[in-house]
Amino acid sequence: MNTNNKASLNALVIALGGFLFGFDIAVISGTTAALEALFHLSKSELGFTVAIALIGTIIGTTIIGKPSDKFGRRKTLQGMALIFTVAAIGSASSLNWSMLLLFRFIQGLIVGGISVVVPMYIAEISPAKIRGKLVAFNQFNVVTAILVAYLSNYFIAKLISPDAWRTMIAVEAVPAFLFFLLLFKVPASPRWLLLKNKTQEAKEVFVHLGFENPDLEVTQIIDSLNEDHTETSTTLFSKEHSFPVICTILIAMFNQLAGINAIIYYAPRIFELTGLTANTALLQSIAIGGTNLLFTLLALFLIDRVGRRTLLMVGSIGMIVFLSLLSHAFYQSAFNGYSVMVYLIGFIAFFAISQGAVLWVFISEIFPNKIRSKGQALGSFTHWLMAAVVSWTFPIVTNSPAIGAGAIFAFFAFMMALHFVFAWKVIPETKGKSLEQIQLELTEKRNKIKN
Repeated sequence: MNTNNKASLNALVIALGGFLFGFDIAVISGTTAALEALFHLSKSELGFTVAIALIGTIIGTTIIGKPSDKFGRRKTLQGMALIFTVAAIGSASSLNWSMLLLFRFIQGLIVGGISVVVPMYIAEISPAKIRGKLVAFNQFNVVTAILVAYLSNYFIAKLISPDAWRTMIAVEAVPAFLFFLLLFKVPASPRWLLLKNKTQEAKEVFVHLGFENPDLEVTQIIDSLNEDHTETSTTLFSKEHSFPVICTILIAMFNQLAGINAIIYYAPRIFELTGLTANTALLQSIAIGGTNLLFTLLALFLIDRVGRRTLLMVGSIGMIVFLSLLSHAFYQSAFNGYSVMVYLIGFIAFFAISQGAVLWVFISEIFPNKIRSKGQALGSFTHWLMAAVVSWTFPIVTNSPAIGAGAIFAFFAFMMALHFVFAWKVIPETKGKSLEQIQLELTEKRNKIKN
């Protein structure tokens, strides 16, 4: 089996963590109405019920770096998979609102950790020429899980009553435990092994993965690790790392300021605002999930050909158009036919081929080996912090007579205009370059600016 096939198979297994990530994001959308009625929640409390997992996710991104560096990427993911399995069963068994919040918070902690470790792990075992596609497997699994969650919610709601929401959440335990078992088949990250001075083991992993020149791979990584012995080289917020830090914070913020998680979490309720029944709204949400999956699949074929930067710019233009159309529809209450569904599908399509596919790939590439886990954690932290803010406030804002859905979609469109400028003027192209080569080019660029 050649290098590409072996690396791809291992990346697919690791990317199952993205399935948990995506399933947990979307499954809650089918339970909000039941939870609101069962626990007598206000709009603010409902928003908090959704956001509590995101709060856990934010914290999870900040604490996962040390375990990942100490115990390795694989063992850390296995531990998280087991905890997530237990927490999913706990959430589904909740007897009161407080119990539900506790287990949803724990699930959020795990999702945060997964969002850091999975893209980093895949990037560290992937050949440069297909790294974009392999890291994007994670996003493909995220959106596959979102579609599966929408389908699962729809059929469970039709077949099970009155506590369908419990089954919707309990289903999450199945892929979590499967992920735990499959990780036994994946090798440790060779770059992590070299960080731990396990040179021979790292070389064996490159041989196992089928790399053409394992000795050269090991030599290049060691040279990169030894390039700078100064104290600042392992400090994330230092002058020498300011460019990747700023890029990571901005790309993660713009990802959520597109409104993607608000739409994924509240898709059924957005459709209900247009006058659809709850069941029809759930069904139309499946169309959004299917679009997300289809265009993420397209992005897998484009990201290593077209490049990260070009996809971001094209996606920005498309999202501006469809978010503006959504804003106009809600301002004018123009809900004739399937217009809102078409606009949402258009937005999702352009998001999926750009921000959706590029975000985790870019963040996994832009930092040096010594601080990659810290950089990945920073990107995930920023992403989930913004997700929590947007998801918590979205139902409040859309139900506010003074603001409404029209204004919030107009705001998202304006943010995507700023995102276009950012992608055009700031983001470097990283396609086809080894992780070490990217750092060499950034260092040369920084040195030219100094001189």
